[in-house]
Parts: sequence; C-alpha cells; structure tokens
Amino acid sequence: MTQATKCCSGIGDLAAQLSPDLFRALADPRRMEILVWLAARCDRPTVSEIAAAFPIDLSVVSRHLSVLRRAGVVQAERRGRRTHYRVRYREFAQALRAVADAIEACCPMDET
Repeated sequence: MTQATKCCSGIGDLAAQLSPDLFRALADPRRMEILVWLAARCDRPTVSEIAAAFPIDLSVVSRHLSVLRRAGVVQAERRGRRTHYRVRYREFAQALRAVADAIEACCPMDET
C-alpha cells in the first residue's frame, strides 16, 4: 500500500479561509436570490421591502438576512425603528479572494 503524498504544505492557510458561515450563507438558493436582489439595489431596503420582492414570509427573509449578516456578507443598519440592509461588497470580495488565493497557494493550477 502506498502512502498518500501531501500536495500542500500550506493547508493551514486554506483551512483558515474556509469559513463555514460564509459557505453556509452562500449554499442556500433563496439566500443567493436575496443577495443578488440586494446587490442590484442602490438604496438600503428594510426587511419588509425585501420580503415584498419574494414569495416567502417576512420571518423567513429575516432569518436568511441573519445568516448573511453572520457571514459578513450583509450589513444591518438601524434607523429608528427600522433596520436597513446592504451588501458589504468590499468584505465579501475580500473573503472570496482570500479563499481563492489560499487554494492557489496550496495547490497551484496545472499548466497542462
């Protein structure tokens, strides 16, 4: 029996970038729809405005937004009694870039 070879000495860097919260947030099709809808907006809609755009209950939209917020993809901003949401573009792009960079550093792309 042969021993498996290790392709990556920097696997710790990759593991550090693989945030379960980020991948959990992006894994749900409805959350992705909400994220894309939010990204297309220039304003900062409330949960009620977001829920009006989808055929699901306000409480479900609120839970989806909570998952996206925990992952650092969406920011909630309180204004009086209402909470407004926006995509955290820079942070989201940095998180995805860090994962891609860690993968490339760990296991360089084949040139074949």
